[in-house]
Amino acid sequence: MIVKRMLLTLYLLAHGLAAHAADVPADAGLAEVRGLGRLNGEALACSYREAAARIKSLVIKHAPKSRRYGEAFEAATSEAYLGQIKQGQDACPDVGVMVSQVDELATRLQAAVPPELAQ
Repeated sequence: MIVKRMLLTLYLLAHGLAAHAADVPADAGLAEVRGLGRLNGEALACSYREAAARIKSLVIKHAPKSRRYGEAFEAATSEAYLGQIKQGQDACPDVGVMVSQVDELATRLQAAVPPELAQ
């Protein structure tokens, strides 16, 4: 009897989460993750270690844990890193401006992706 109740509870919980997830667009937060990846690549190329660490932490904490989002972040990071390296250190953006852009994208990501989907 207890096992049946547990199974029923798990079944209802799984369907409830699936129904809630259906309310969230499939690409929720993907553009923000790509933007954070771009900033991460620039931060790495410009040796802004603290900014890069913060960006990575934000993505880990707030982006959905899926291959699609991870690959989008990594691809944007790689592309931006290579682009920044080609331009050279003199073309590095101001770290204050970058931090402001990170804050904006992090806020948009948190608004686009409910916390339960980021887990």
